[in-house]
Amino acid sequence: MTRRRRIFDPTELARYGGLSLVARTVVEGFLSGIHRSPFKGFSLEFAEHRQYYPGDEIRRIDWRAYGKTDRYFIKEYEEETNLKAVLVVDSSGSMAYRGEQALSKFAFAQQVAASLAYLLLGQLDAVGLLTHDSKPRQFIPPKAAGKHLLTLLRTLEETAVGGETNLGVVWDQIAGQHLKRRGLVILLSDCFGDIPGLTRALRHLRHGRHEVILFQILAPEELDFPFKNPTKFRSLEQSGFELTVDARRLREEYQRNFEAHRTQLRRVAEELRVDYVMLRTDEPVDRALGGYLAARG
Repeated sequence: MTRRRRIFDPTELARYGGLSLVARTVVEGFLSGIHRSPFKGFSLEFAEHRQYYPGDEIRRIDWRAYGKTDRYFIKEYEEETNLKAVLVVDSSGSMAYRGEQALSKFAFAQQVAASLAYLLLGQLDAVGLLTHDSKPRQFIPPKAAGKHLLTLLRTLEETAVGGETNLGVVWDQIAGQHLKRRGLVILLSDCFGDIPGLTRALRHLRHGRHEVILFQILAPEELDFPFKNPTKFRSLEQSGFELTVDARRLREEYQRNFEAHRTQLRRVAEELRVDYVMLRTDEPVDRALGGYLAARG
């Protein structure tokens, strides 16, 4: 089997520092143990037949046509392409939450997105990036060029968290305006939105025949709610909004509502055939992402 040629030299990325080094560490650690690609390219709509010629791939012969005509024909497609992927990164205010961790949810999402871009471009697929808070912000269309990685990483590093968002509305808008061509859509968010709105958005993406992966990125405090004393909570999306509560009394109700939301989200993803992956910010990115990639591969 012919090996794919690298479209960029990863050693050249070292001088850029930051996300490039994280991406290289994560991906090369993954590739050292798993050699099959976790992502596959695909072709678009079947268009017509043409006659088979020596040198054509045998797997593309239409055997039904052969059975009817006793002649070999090859299936032609409207457009044959490697995978086109778009990373959709939530940069709304809630993603700024860090808790006791070294990385905020947004910084964690930046590292996951950078690693996936590195991996996809390394297998010659096209990758794009879209960031959003209350509305879509930067949009970089998918490209497969080697230097495109640096554009993606630079944009990720320069993106700052914004304000309030309605995830379902924004993702639905993105599906209709920016993601018109079939491909792989990778959503990175804490998924703090109402379930009916998220359902509509995910259904819109699947209706467009996209393959969708949903990474829900959460801080451990959001999962475990370890607060015990009277605690002041400040909104990261609504300026000036604060609320002091008895955390010990609130804990049981919070965890019940939080788990109900996650359960509904997982169920919706399963029904729509969306890959749902929960990532914790207290787990190293290479371990958290590598586990999913290995299972997918």
